[in-house]
Amino acid sequence: MSDGPVRPQRFSIRTDPGVIDDLRARLRATRWPDDTAAGGWSLGADADYLRELVEYWADEFDWWKEEAAINALPHLKVDVGGVGVHVIHARATDRSGPALPLLLNHGWPDSFWRYLKVIPLLADPGAHGGDPADAFDVVVPDMPGFGYSDRPPHPLDSIAVATLWAELMTQLGYDRFVTAGGDMGSHVSRYLALDHSDRVVAVHRMDAGLPRYSGDPADLTDDERAWIDAGAVWGRTEGAYAAMHSTKPNTAAIGLIDSPAGLAAWIVEKLRAWSDCDGDVETAFTKDEILTLLTQYWVTGTIGSSMRSYHANAAIPLEQYARRVEVPSGFSLFRGDVLMPPRAWLHRTANVVSVSEPGRGGHFAPFEQPALYAQELRDFFRPFRGALIT
Repeated sequence: MSDGPVRPQRFSIRTDPGVIDDLRARLRATRWPDDTAAGGWSLGADADYLRELVEYWADEFDWWKEEAAINALPHLKVDVGGVGVHVIHARATDRSGPALPLLLNHGWPDSFWRYLKVIPLLADPGAHGGDPADAFDVVVPDMPGFGYSDRPPHPLDSIAVATLWAELMTQLGYDRFVTAGGDMGSHVSRYLALDHSDRVVAVHRMDAGLPRYSGDPADLTDDERAWIDAGAVWGRTEGAYAAMHSTKPNTAAIGLIDSPAGLAAWIVEKLRAWSDCDGDVETAFTKDEILTLLTQYWVTGTIGSSMRSYHANAAIPLEQYARRVEVPSGFSLFRGDVLMPPRAWLHRTANVVSVSEPGRGGHFAPFEQPALYAQELRDFFRPFRGALIT
């Protein structure tokens, strides 16, 4: 009998070939609605594009090639609070000095996939045109219920995930670290800084989330009030998916886990809408990149558990959003992202030491613009390297 926690175990992705055969058969048997010519992307997923993507997925996409490329990265499975967590742990190539541990947090509808392109740039900057002294020990976990992490016994909100990640970093040998994220990962990063401020040296975020404010609107600036109004408009016009996830996620999950074409429609529409692609999703992602993400969701069967995280987060008390982050905070606000928070809101809610507005990239900037995102993190975290206790 073990007296302590289970040590991290090496992990490789291994897909049952029968699952891929079944996937292809389902793709070829897709039933398409008969009224999709009208509207294009304005009514949701463009069926003409989806037909093209589904045909490619069924007959040309090479999942085995993508799986092998992913397995070239260093994967672990770590028992954290009784949940098996899949994590990529890429140690800095330059070990001449202490490397800064960097915990990267993904969102929805993605997984560790969000950071696939940027991991080598952060762990080995010298090989990619950067300064070797900027190397990080990069830690990229799949949140419980996402990717290759276990489904938790009940949906976890971002506060609970942050607590798990603090324990994860302990198990990986890091007392203090920096963290970054976007989308739901921005919330996880925020709660790490709020609830584990003794361990988080600095925090970097790509967004401020959707606006939630319970105070007197008169206390806000004009820019802040306009941002809150814009958030309400966005919720009415673009937020139907989130309302479904937050209230009745299992209803949608039954269809999405059974139909790969439905899964593609649900996710690809968001990849297009939230990226800096000027309406053409393939200017941000190739078909192979899109299908790598979709196939991960399919083979792991995690679309339902990923959506249920919204239900958990919807129950977070409003007063949690009023807490101010005192850990030094940086923001990179990419032009193609969903909503651009005003500077006044950032300073109201965090101890802001840096804000930048990169000229390219959107919600998935680490994947869309990996070199630019990597440089944002190198620049922001560089002054904090000396503060790390090793």
